[in-house]
Amino acid sequence: MMELTPRDRPREKLERSGVGALGDNELLAVLIGHGAAGASALTLANQILALAGGAHGLTRLHRDRLRKVTGIGPVQASRVQAAVELGRRTLLSAAPARPQFLGPGDIAAYLLPQFGAHPVERFGVLLLDTRHRLISARLVSVGSLDASVAHPREIYREALVAGAAAIVVFHNHPSGDANPSIEDMLLTVRLRSAGELIGVDLVDHLVLADVEYCSMRESRLGPWRG
Repeated sequence: MMELTPRDRPREKLERSGVGALGDNELLAVLIGHGAAGASALTLANQILALAGGAHGLTRLHRDRLRKVTGIGPVQASRVQAAVELGRRTLLSAAPARPQFLGPGDIAAYLLPQFGAHPVERFGVLLLDTRHRLISARLVSVGSLDASVAHPREIYREALVAGAAAIVVFHNHPSGDANPSIEDMLLTVRLRSAGELIGVDLVDHLVLADVEYCSMRESRLGPWRG
């Protein structure tokens, strides 16, 4: 078998073109990792697929039969079995539903248990899709007893990396007073303006106390005044 150029080797092809560009034998070769004497990883992958009757037969291929392929040791056999089992589990296990935030009450119910009562101020962002379902929650900064520093650049960097269509920002007040300060409102105005420029909607800014919260949008504060 002609030796592949470095550009056409499965791992390099994956890096260049993505996992979808690889055939079954190439994916299996990446899992195997390396060849044996006189046989490349791709050759071993072809032999395994022939033994299994194709990729669909890998689920029924026992470890002992895998080991009959010359060059497949216990480590490579374990990798193949683990990958097949992981693929099986992704099909059998339903993905947990992502919370959807339809109003400030939904947002507060999610945030307060995790971020409400804390001895120092923490500023974070909820990254949302177009239907306001949660992509992830990120802490952006952790401050002192009464202040944290959050810059629009850091907040919207998180949104752009995650591909978020909208965000909710939040921070806690260790004092237990959920009323936003003048600085909180000025920052929210800046965040709303920055979001409009880059096309990411600022849905709300919640200030969290121990068990209470203030939604600036609901209270018509900051950029929602008037």
